[in-house]
Amino acid sequence: MKETPFTKFHVALGAKMIPFAGFMMPVQYEGLIAEHLNVRAKLGVFDVSHMGEVWVKGPKAFDFVQYVTTNDVAALYDGKVQYSCFPNGKGGIVDDLLVYRIDDQTYLLVINAANIDKDWAHLTKIAEKAGLEIGKELYNASDEIAQLAVQGPLALKAMQKYADTPIEDMEYYTFKKMKFAGCDVILSTTGYTGAGGCEIYLDNKDADVIWDAVMKAGEEFGLKPAGLGARDTLRLEMGFCLYGHEITDEISPIEAGLGWITKFVDGNDFLDRSRFEEQKKNGATKKVVGIEMIDRGIPRQDYEIVDADGNKIGYVCSGTQSPSLNIAIGTAMVDKDFAKIDTEIFVVIRGKNIKAKVVKMPFYKG
Repeated sequence: MKETPFTKFHVALGAKMIPFAGFMMPVQYEGLIAEHLNVRAKLGVFDVSHMGEVWVKGPKAFDFVQYVTTNDVAALYDGKVQYSCFPNGKGGIVDDLLVYRIDDQTYLLVINAANIDKDWAHLTKIAEKAGLEIGKELYNASDEIAQLAVQGPLALKAMQKYADTPIEDMEYYTFKKMKFAGCDVILSTTGYTGAGGCEIYLDNKDADVIWDAVMKAGEEFGLKPAGLGARDTLRLEMGFCLYGHEITDEISPIEAGLGWITKFVDGNDFLDRSRFEEQKKNGATKKVVGIEMIDRGIPRQDYEIVDADGNKIGYVCSGTQSPSLNIAIGTAMVDKDFAKIDTEIFVVIRGKNIKAKVVKMPFYKG
């Protein structure tokens, strides 16, 4: 089981550590609800060093990234980030990811920890056919880069103390290369919580310096470390997808509600384009929707969804008791006839059909 460069700090702070995607990661410190609410109101820091990072470089970089991702890479400019996904050539999704454009021949792909090996195998297979040099023009830097996500409305104000360039006015989904606490970092503003904030990508060797700086910078603003538990409830309140839940190798971006990152524009001839284009034109037979429980009960992953007559119409993708709203919420894959807002559905919980309804996401409006 791998450790991140910050593991010793989590242990010293008394975090509950669990195996996750091949790493020992903190799931909570003082408690999920307290950590969740602190991020919403102030700021929290998450160790997300388990995430993967892949560099794509050289004269073929743009064409390669454009082909392997569904979003339109041509819309990017230096310093801009894009949310996208890798189609698998079979109508599903290999992974969702972030695409960072450093310059017109340099892109950083940030991928999910659990999918690093799978994504790398997928990318290298295509890269070899495209003539990219593996290890140079396509390079897996996942074991060399650490990452902290400082999230919350006070995050940028606090982190400005150690940044050598202005960051408080940075636009959503942009990044800057800078010095932070004297170390070379990439600081971005993508976020997975809907609370604002930034991500700091750093070299493993600078982990101690960066951790100390982040904790000192946030101290007066109420910064607390947060674990994977709060990260999941925060992202679910925003309706953000999580691989293995709302998106899988069997779910298309159209079905997952990710048509907005599937760009059918001229010049964007990505893998599976014709298949997804046809699905968007004709309509998907199933769709990921937000659900809110009406009767008492919490939806959990893979629970069946049925109609009023008990016929199976789908299943729960993610579910929790929302700490911000104090109601039970979730996402579900349902037949298209049941995807309309306010449609009454039932979640099968311990053999009982518990009433719920389809609602618009995000659940948390801030």
